[in-house]
Amino acid sequence: MSKTRKNYPAKFKAQVALAALREDAPITELSSRYGVHATVIHRWKKEALAALEAGFAGKLESRADAHNAEVRDLHAKIGQLTVERDFLADGLRPVAVRGRQEMVDPSNDNIGIAAQCRLLGISRSGWYYERRGESADNLALMRLIDAQFLQTPFYGSRQMARHLRRQGYEVGRTRVRRLMRLMGIEAVYQRPRTSMPHPGHRIYPYRLKGLTITRPNHVWCADITYIPVKRGFLYLVAIMDWASRKVLAWRLSNTMETRFCVEALEEAIARYGPPEIFNTDQGSQFTADAWTGVLKENGIAISMDGKGRWMDNVFIERLWRSLKYECVYLNAFESGLQARRDIGRWLAFYNAQRPHSVFDGQTPDDVYDERNFVSPASGLPPPPNGSGGRALHPEKQNHRQAA
Repeated sequence: MSKTRKNYPAKFKAQVALAALREDAPITELSSRYGVHATVIHRWKKEALAALEAGFAGKLESRADAHNAEVRDLHAKIGQLTVERDFLADGLRPVAVRGRQEMVDPSNDNIGIAAQCRLLGISRSGWYYERRGESADNLALMRLIDAQFLQTPFYGSRQMARHLRRQGYEVGRTRVRRLMRLMGIEAVYQRPRTSMPHPGHRIYPYRLKGLTITRPNHVWCADITYIPVKRGFLYLVAIMDWASRKVLAWRLSNTMETRFCVEALEEAIARYGPPEIFNTDQGSQFTADAWTGVLKENGIAISMDGKGRWMDNVFIERLWRSLKYECVYLNAFESGLQARRDIGRWLAFYNAQRPHSVFDGQTPDDVYDERNFVSPASGLPPPPNGSGGRALHPEKQNHRQAA
């Protein structure tokens, strides 16, 4: 017996989409709260963002109505084969199954849902299937995995499963591997490829080899981490200045998309000006055109960790370790609102009050402001504290404590 498809009123869709756009709660919690499948909430969120953009561009669209009418007439004559080819040309095929399911557009009048599923290589029944959120047991395991990963970041799924079994949890490697992928974490060790980029995105060269980094806004870096909350999890991105370890901007999101990373990047550039170089790993958020486009528009050289550069993320990894032990795990966030509030307070404390041994007890704000200051008499910035006026290149800086 076929399952009747649910039809939701527009007002209800707008309410759920607005809740998702606020990003105060995980998608799983919103799914439970409103009784709507997580994939549907993802789609409504994207449709709401697209509708907002279209609304602001309304004047331009009205001027082009006559031209668009002609274009539509021409497109109607192209035929179904050309429409399907253009649909595939959007680069959707390399995306994971869940991502491809989210890209199905039921409002597309040219290609039906069955045809879209066939072209994307997924089953139509799989698209309609309503997945359950992660169980309480899995959320508890994710919390344990996250805590252990901070202690032993070199643990892969096999060692992590062994660790959990020693703690009395009957789990297999497959389950642990799935949860680690969901959390966006993987073992940190030297190997040819430590991050899998999007197959359709360009990879940029690594620019920090042999480079001395002594001043703020010379090199910035960014990374994403998992933040557990009561009914699910959120993702946190931070933009950090390499020389001072100052967190320049951050964002929380209930989906691991490029948009919230770009928002943090744009805020950091607006507040502090563009750096000379921006270094990241090869994650799909940092190879996306939306991210690299902002860097190019601001004249920023793009650098990406490559072969043999597994240590370059160590500064921001230490930030995550401090944040989770000093804030996240002590507070056990009940909601996204609490997470945003408490993380914001801790990051403000980290920048302005938390001393760093590598800077002889100075805070990131102190170092950032001091090294940005140029003496009127000499026209040169003062030598960096803790290094005797000698610059350190990334390989040597990585071996100094940043606690």
